Amino acid sequence: MPDPTAAAPAARTVLITGAAGGLGRAFASGFGARGHRVVVADVNLAGAEETAAQLRAGGAESLALETDVTDAASTEALAARAAEFGGGRIDVVLNNAAIYATVTRTPFEDIDPAEWDLVMNVNLKGPWLVTRAASPYLPDGGRVINLSSATVFSGSENWLHYVASKGGVVAMTRVLAKELGRRNITVNTIAPGFTLTEASYGLMDNAENYGVDRGALKRASQPQDIVGAALFLAGPDSSYITGQTLVVDGGRQFI
Repeated sequence: MPDPTAAAPAARTVLITGAAGGLGRAFASGFGARGHRVVVADVNLAGAEETAAQLRAGGAESLALETDVTDAASTEALAARAAEFGGGRIDVVLNNAAIYATVTRTPFEDIDPAEWDLVMNVNLKGPWLVTRAASPYLPDGGRVINLSSATVFSGSENWLHYVASKGGVVAMTRVLAKELGRRNITVNTIAPGFTLTEASYGLMDNAENYGVDRGALKRASQPQDIVGAALFLAGPDSSYITGQTLVVDGGRQFI
């Protein structure tokens, strides 16, 4: 039986999707700064290469890969190449890729079915396909971390497809935790509140003040506020936590 107090390997291979910018790039920087090998996956290859170059400039090993998380063949190729980069294993999968800023806010009766399908394909099918593809390379003690959203627990008018997709991520995490738990692999979700990324600034004017008055902590969320949760869930101190959703929103809501 593995020792839950044992330290994690000094360098682990971390696969992060949607890491060409925003929160994904912040995750990549956080893991790279701690000496981990980081696979930067994104449909935007130029952005992924920029992230990987920044990590390498800081002394981290990093590989950029173009990936469509909605395509099974693409995710299988991603996992195989990531495992090769990691010496035959992928220690941590961080399913961050999602459609967010471009999702049209509209009453549920008027949502375009094509947009519904696109949101579900990227935000829900994507994490499933990436986890499925990476599963053969996840070792004993491996970690899967999924990104949901705190809006799942409060609702958000005229955003049904986005909120439903992120609610599905929470449900998927619980099932995967049971199935992968047999192999001593944990699966957890991070549900960030509104966080100041490039995408968030593009959503509205005065984004830095949005919702601040509703939080216990009276400041806006920065990407670095979310990174710590991922580092914890990927590290040795969370080895007995699985199937859980960690809301990181400065106390705007309590679940």
